[in-house]
Amino acid sequence: MHAFNNDKLTLPAPDAALAGRPDPISTATHHFVSGRALEGDIPKGAEWVLFGMGCFWGAERLFWSLPGVWVTSVGYAGGVTPNPTYEEVCSGRTGHAEVVKVVFLPQELPFGALLARFWENHDPTQGMRQGNDIGTQYRSAILAASDAQLAAAQESARDYGARLARAGLGAITTEIGRAGPYYLAEEYHQQYLARNPQGYCGISGTGVACAVGTGA
Repeated sequence: MHAFNNDKLTLPAPDAALAGRPDPISTATHHFVSGRALEGDIPKGAEWVLFGMGCFWGAERLFWSLPGVWVTSVGYAGGVTPNPTYEEVCSGRTGHAEVVKVVFLPQELPFGALLARFWENHDPTQGMRQGNDIGTQYRSAILAASDAQLAAAQESARDYGARLARAGLGAITTEIGRAGPYYLAEEYHQQYLARNPQGYCGISGTGVACAVGTGA
């Protein structure tokens, strides 16, 4: 959690973003919990998606134990700066959000179930913040890997937005689009709450249920 100023609430123009670096930063190679490779070979038919839900520590834990999830990792996406560091992302000058990459097996875990997990476990109405975590890196986001995922995400946002409105809550501010480059975060961020069980987790939902995939 970081102090903030108004600059951290506005995405930087591309020509004002930090330059970054040509090579990836140092990070883990394998998942701390499952032992699976964070990058590389995945099962045939697997898909992936990027979710931004505020601080990525607690968000990642929501997904790694779901049956049908092959592997998770945390990183930076949605911005301009190549291969950023955590400190650069927190400066507000990269345009990136903290995101969780979820690699999943759709024959075991429908994409709609992941969307429900996403909507129900944070507040997607808060703009450039999530609770006390304030800044562009904490914005809500769904960055899809396919047009089918994108359409499903947009439809779910319309449905969940209506449910939030009926509950007296504000409009959804979630960024929904196709994923661009994804940059793995530093090793100590990967599966942080498994490495540090008493670590900070500010994730919290609105209490409004999501009916994606239930027919309700």
